[in-house]
Amino acid sequence: MELKEAITTRRSIRGYKTDPVPKEVLTEIIEISLRAPSAMNVQPWEITVVTGKALDEIRKGNIEKLGTGQMPVSDFGHSKPYEGVYKERQRALGFGLYNLLGITREDKQKKMEWTMKGFRSFDAPASIILSADESLETRMAASDTGGIVQTICLVALEYGLGTCINGQGIMFPDVVRKVTGMPESKKMYISIAIGYPDEKHPANKLVSERQSLENVVNWVGFD
Repeated sequence: MELKEAITTRRSIRGYKTDPVPKEVLTEIIEISLRAPSAMNVQPWEITVVTGKALDEIRKGNIEKLGTGQMPVSDFGHSKPYEGVYKERQRALGFGLYNLLGITREDKQKKMEWTMKGFRSFDAPASIILSADESLETRMAASDTGGIVQTICLVALEYGLGTCINGQGIMFPDVVRKVTGMPESKKMYISIAIGYPDEKHPANKLVSERQSLENVVNWVGFD
């Protein structure tokens, strides 16, 4: 697959087959992705790949926490709510998904079930967790981590795999640490659900919209 095709056709996959992803395949994807750029070549990312019973334990722990009414909160505290146009884009994505899934605005039960699926890493057979040491400056570490996340998601397409950048999977950091042994000094930025797409899953039909170039680019100094 050509790079331009990968960038323009990739979509978030939220429904997966149960087939496991071989360790050798995940190794190749990550090995290639380690060529992602980082400021001053610091390479801040640390990568934890979870599958099988360990991933099931994280899923179970996340759902149990939700069931007891605990509020999810990342290593960086509570997320700031989106406002204005950003909130509109978020809502448009949600409405698009609910429409494909047949979830009505009034159906709180099905909405909660779908939310729980996010905390289960969309039931993908593997999850890639990106973290960085707490000694690093957050702004740069986050920027660099975003670069390798994008790279992993694109390289995965070459292997017939789908991905979904997944924040919910690490929103109970103590659950992840209990299973993986990750120390407190390593702060989790994001996770990636990864596996073979279930093309029959309705959520996978969603193609999210993008803003036009005119709306997001300011050209300075050009004739």
